[in-house]
Amino acid sequence: MTNNNCAYCMGGKLYEPFGIKICDLENSVVVLFKEQSHKGRVIVAAKDHVGDMAYLTDEQRAGFFGDMAKVANVIHELFNPDKINYAAFGDTGGHAHFHLVPKYEDGFEWGSVFEMNPAKVYLTDAEYTEIIELIKNKLI
Repeated sequence: MTNNNCAYCMGGKLYEPFGIKICDLENSVVVLFKEQSHKGRVIVAAKDHVGDMAYLTDEQRAGFFGDMAKVANVIHELFNPDKINYAAFGDTGGHAHFHLVPKYEDGFEWGSVFEMNPAKVYLTDAEYTEIIELIKNKLI
């Protein structure tokens, strides 16, 4: 199912305020979060427009979490965080997704809950492209 008002379903201009699509995986869409206070932060969204993980079949949910683990392994390999925080919200968006937020002991917000959008670190187009290509090359 697709929702024409959903960024994760429609992509393109609906991503622009917050992210850039990296790639599609079998069960999900991977998006680079533009605000990079936590270097390597991405979003992994369910491929289908579903509002809650409970509405996925067991097979879909297992596939989604498998994709998320694959992305997390790539983030660990490329960016060497001390920990990845996983956050699922979607109160208003209505599309099941997780933020994978790399945390660094000597970095921003270590030991506390991360801010959704601290609006502190934005990159150049070339820097976004570099990160996207690094992640994409490891995922596909």
